[in-house]
This record gives sequence, C-alpha cells and structure tokens, in this order.
Amino acid sequence: MKRILFIQSQTFYGADSAIHAQLMEHLDRHKVDVSVACNHRCDANREMTVLERLKKIPNLAVRPTEFGPTVFGRPLLEKVWQSVTQGPLIPLHLLSLAAYIKREKIKIIHGTEKPRDAFYGVLLAKLTGARSVIHMHVRYADWLQPTVRWALRNADAVVGVSEFVSHTLIEAGVSAERVHTVVNALDTHNGTWEPRSDAAEVRQEFNISPDALLIGVCSRLFYWKGQRELIKATAQLLPELPNLHLMIVGEDDSRANPGGGSFRAELEELVAQHGMTDKVTFTGFRQDIPRLMNAFDLYAMPSFEEPLGMVYLEAMALGKPVVAYNNGGVPEIVTDGITGFLTKPYDIDALARSLRTLALDSGLRQKMGAAARERVLQENTSKQMCTQMERVYRAVLTGCREPEAIPAIN
Repeated sequence: MKRILFIQSQTFYGADSAIHAQLMEHLDRHKVDVSVACNHRCDANREMTVLERLKKIPNLAVRPTEFGPTVFGRPLLEKVWQSVTQGPLIPLHLLSLAAYIKREKIKIIHGTEKPRDAFYGVLLAKLTGARSVIHMHVRYADWLQPTVRWALRNADAVVGVSEFVSHTLIEAGVSAERVHTVVNALDTHNGTWEPRSDAAEVRQEFNISPDALLIGVCSRLFYWKGQRELIKATAQLLPELPNLHLMIVGEDDSRANPGGGSFRAELEELVAQHGMTDKVTFTGFRQDIPRLMNAFDLYAMPSFEEPLGMVYLEAMALGKPVVAYNNGGVPEIVTDGITGFLTKPYDIDALARSLRTLALDSGLRQKMGAAARERVLQENTSKQMCTQMERVYRAVLTGCREPEAIPAIN
C-alpha cells in the first residue's frame, strides 16, 4: 500500500485546499494510506481554516504542524518580525516532520505550488528518501518565488490542473517526463452542488426583481477575472434588455490594483459611469456561493488565462450555461456551443453577443445548462480525478508512466 503525505502549510481553506481535500477523502484506501501535515494555526475565519476542515475527513491521519504564519502581502516590518521570532524554530518542526515521514514509511509527499508547500515538500523528500509531487493550480510565470522554481526543478513529478498549465511548465523548462495533467473535479457527493428551488429567496434578499434576467459571477475582485469587461458588456445590452441584472460576488483583492486603491471602488465607479447602479449588485465576500449561484440564469466570468476555473464546474453542476473567454484551461471544461459560449479575450462586443443570445432564449439556457450539469457528473468526478492521480503516484514510484499525450495548444 502506498503511503501518501499531503502538505498544507496555508491556514485558509481555498480552492486548491478543496481539491486536495477531495483527493484525501476519495483516494482508494485499499491502494493508498493518506495523511496530512497541516498548519495548526487558525485563519481569521475559523470556518475557513484548513485544520478544521480536514479534521472532518474520515480515515485521514491529521498531523498539526508548525509551518509558520503566512507573510504574503504583509507589511515589511511584520515580515521581518515573523522571520526573527518564528524563523529559527521552523527547522526543528521540519526535522520532527521528517522523523514522522521516516517512521510512518511515507513514500510520496504531495503539496501545492504554494512556496512553503513546494519548498518544504521537496526538501523533506530529499531528507527522507520519499518522492515529491507538486500540484500546480496556477500557470508557470516569472512571479513564482525562487524557492518554488527550485522545487519545480527538483520535484519527482509536477501535476498541472489542466493541459494549459502543463504546457506552461514544459515551456518553462520542466522536463515533459515529469509533467502530468490531472484535471480538477467537483465533489458532488454531499449534495452541495444540486440544483435547488429557493432562487426567489436570494432575489428577495438583494431586492432583485423576480422577472430579472440575472447574470452572475463569483470570484475575488481582481482585474484578471474580468468583472470590468463583464460590466461593459452588460452595459451594451441594457438599452435592448432593460430586465438584465448583474450580481458580482466576491471580496476586494488587495493584490488586484497595487498602489491604485480598491478594485471594487473602480468597478463601482465604472457602473456609475454607465448609469447602471440599480442594475448591478455587489455582495462582497459570501460563504453561501451554491445558494447564490442557484439564483443565476447564467454564469459569466471572462477571466484571462484561467488555469482551469473550479467556479465554472460549480456553475455547470447547478445547471447554468457558462460564458467565458476561449483561453487558458477553460476550453477543457466548457464546450463552446454546447455547455456555453467561449469568446475571444477582451472582445467586449463578442462577449455581449454571447450574453444576448442566452438572455433572449430561455430554451437554449435550459438546454446548455442541462448539458453542462451532465458534463460535470460524467467527466469531472472525484473518482476520475483520484484514478488519474493514482496513475501519477505509480509513475513516481516505479519510474514508468503510462503514455499520456498532451495536445499542442495553438
């Protein structure tokens, strides 16, 4: 039996943590024994703390570990203080974790591309004789920290969440023999992503007319996610379709507009300039995303070079047609003309035409939404993702991988 240790150094339970939690829960326990070393600290939002979430997974050995606090985005003085007070202790905790890995005969250490996950995972593997796997949830780019780039060069395997991500790794010089693609899945076992009949409650909560055609987007407010372009496209349609309403779900991302202030404020100003303040709702951060999505008539997120986009799978599982850009990993899960529409990046007119087509045709929305849900239930399941990941583990341990063609991206 293969013994796998996941590394989760961050405290916040984000999208990548959810993917790894699926693996931890659904990997075949007849083939794999699973444990996780996760930061023992609590996030400011306790309900979204990794440790609290992972404790709920059955048959998972959880080892709370001191990986230190997250310093990304913190002021310089705070970073220095944390380095001085916490830095000297980290090697001791890592040595203790290394002893655990040796004692438990861990064969594979699996972490994300987060700096501590990637660097500590590869380092621990080299110290203990285990194999290392880095799970890339973002494309390779120059902004990756030097420790991450070192880890990618030295890991036994690197897993891209889409063929798009895998290609960026190969283009950056990571050997193709070590690059694998395992497309993300959505856990539909717990009923979270089942279509519901309480959409009217959401509209009432936000004072949106029951007759409005509701376009929704759920994402942190970040310029790459396309909220600005979506506002412009919606503004084009309002003279013809005055019943349109746009709901923008998500909190301001401090990294969205470095030195430029709040990106939400910029979006709100754009809305005001188009005279559509009463047609756009900003919800801020929400924990009831499935409930809000269920009230949408269609999901639109013109994100630029999205690595894959779990939020598209979520909307599709709820039976919503998707409008997005035809780039990044999105075409690997959204089929143009079948489960939604894909448009040329930054072509606002084309984006508006796709929105208009769906807004005017309820039958098409229903047809595409049904196809979208069927796609997720048939092709993006936890079982399929785990089977593919087990194939990666076998390749790492045996040195032999099954043939796995990665199509060229034009």
